Amino acid sequence: MPKTRKLFFFLLFILYLESAFFGLDGQNAIPDKRIDGLLEPIRQKYNVPALAGAIVTGQGLAAIGAAGVRKAGTDTAVTVGDQWHLGSDTKAMTATLIGALVEEGKLKWGMTLEEVFPELASLMSAPLKKVTIIELLSHRAGLPANLPWSFVPNKRTIREQRLAALRTTTSTKLISEPGAKYVYSNLGYVIVGTMAEKAANASWEELMKNKVFEPLGMTSAGFGGVGTPGQVDQPWGHTPDGKPVQANGPDMDNPPVLGPAGRAHCTLADWAKFIADQLRGARGEKALLKPETYRKLHTPPFDGDYALGWLVTERDWGGGRVLTHAGSNNMNLAVVWMAPLRDFAVLVVTNQDGEAAAKACDEVASALIQLHDSKP
Repeated sequence: MPKTRKLFFFLLFILYLESAFFGLDGQNAIPDKRIDGLLEPIRQKYNVPALAGAIVTGQGLAAIGAAGVRKAGTDTAVTVGDQWHLGSDTKAMTATLIGALVEEGKLKWGMTLEEVFPELASLMSAPLKKVTIIELLSHRAGLPANLPWSFVPNKRTIREQRLAALRTTTSTKLISEPGAKYVYSNLGYVIVGTMAEKAANASWEELMKNKVFEPLGMTSAGFGGVGTPGQVDQPWGHTPDGKPVQANGPDMDNPPVLGPAGRAHCTLADWAKFIADQLRGARGEKALLKPETYRKLHTPPFDGDYALGWLVTERDWGGGRVLTHAGSNNMNLAVVWMAPLRDFAVLVVTNQDGEAAAKACDEVASALIQLHDSKP
């Protein structure tokens, strides 16, 4: 065989290996039968419509699988190329975006609301003026969990909606002094997203695409619910009792104003790209941001265990310090466990919310960790 043909077939073989183990562009990942095999019994045990899971290293997607159906009552199977709603796992992405803007000099971790919005300072209480980006990202700003989001005018642009939310916040009494107490707050992430919009003169959605999704090759990433309205072309959301919700599509989600707190979606393979970058950054390897930025993102800035978009804890299987988060829009659930010291992570998603879904995801995460450690 001529050398050129040998080289051609060698390159095809390498391309096949990459598609099998790293998923090419994130849409063509090859399912791993070992993962499919462990997902189905757990899916049946907890009676959830679908489960998907992946093992990730700093190099990228290592293994992926899916089991079940996109919508209960149909026989349309989920695939490893389906899109999944990430809920509050979006928060780590928002924090990463802020890290990028800090590196560009557009923001500072200690920058206050008063500094970013001097034109609104007269409306703010003295404590609110001094709330910092680091406090917002670590749920230490003293803000309530949410606003009555229905009062945010949805006919305005998304940036105007978030500014309206900020204006409403200026008349909201803080639960505690900034920095003093951990209070999980979606509102805090909306506000920090609004600070990013002001500093970079672009919507949070545009910034996420330009500074996180596109650089990492997350071509499937978007915002809101997934699928074409009325069609079962992506996983359909389900209530905790396993019943399909009344509709699907981009509008079937929390209000767009909540984007920075939890409206991202993507394929499991594309989420793996983000997590692989977090692993590399945590290990001081070449990544989207500087090593010191990842240390900031992954280290709780106050007493407690919440960093910036990540819950930090200890696990023997992770060699010590691990990071985790879960996300839900009350119709889907996504869970990540990341072990930088051992350079791997596991991802689990399901198209249902509630206790059964949470137990199913926990069991799948444990099974994926054991599969990773089995080293076949």
